[in-house]
Amino acid sequence: MTTPASVPPTTSPAPVTEPPARFRDLLASEWIKMRSLRSTPWTIALTTLFVIGSAAVAALADYNNLAGSGASTGEPPGFLPFDAYPPAGYLTLMLVACTIGAITVVSEYGSGLIRTTTVAVPARGSVVLAKAVVTAALWTAVGTAIATGSFLVSQAILNGRDAGVPISHPGVFRALVASVLLAPVCALIGLGLGVLIRHSAATVLTGAFTLLMLPTLFSRSERWSADINHAMPATAWKRLVQNWPPDPESLVYTATVPGSWIVYALWPLTAVALAVAVVRHRDV
Repeated sequence: MTTPASVPPTTSPAPVTEPPARFRDLLASEWIKMRSLRSTPWTIALTTLFVIGSAAVAALADYNNLAGSGASTGEPPGFLPFDAYPPAGYLTLMLVACTIGAITVVSEYGSGLIRTTTVAVPARGSVVLAKAVVTAALWTAVGTAIATGSFLVSQAILNGRDAGVPISHPGVFRALVASVLLAPVCALIGLGLGVLIRHSAATVLTGAFTLLMLPTLFSRSERWSADINHAMPATAWKRLVQNWPPDPESLVYTATVPGSWIVYALWPLTAVALAVAVVRHRDV
């Protein structure tokens, strides 16, 4: 009769615990996701050309209108803000920035990648904040290129009638900064709407309605209606670009410059805060 040999116990190595993702890792990840979208660089390039082209067209129109006027006799008209920053171009920029900001979130929900992201990084709020930081940085750079290009092109054209102004001219720098920040403001609004709605078509329609159509529903002849109108990003941008004081005899209420800057700050902060709060308490 044989005695069974005893088998020495084996010990398995302790599982390796992965360190939690650092915020800079999330930023790098979100940047890779954003630049991997093939539509993003083409959309940004076409939008840049369109907005700067709109400024060139507006400046050329005034270049022709100023022929034989006081501008050619040594009386320059001063800064023409809607030549450098034409509403047609910048309202289009608002729509594009909002749409791309929404796509950075909605595309992940549509493809199911958001589930992988939340498994790898359970801190959903940090993911949204990383998306917001990358989105804001990208569109601030885009807004800077567009606003600077629009100003330089328009003033180069108007210089032919001695109507161009330097950046040190009163009202120019404020209009430049407001036009630069318009893009990231709208992009962050789109990102927040994307987290809240999670459907591409509905998010784009909601963004277009909120940013472009809603302000037209409220006139500035009544106080309550004007207050709502002034709380819209498009109205705030137009007031910040405008370099002439309100007409004291006007029958409409005019937004204030400090109030317009507050609107610029509250919209993206509210959108991102709501997105962080919702994503923490909702299943993906």
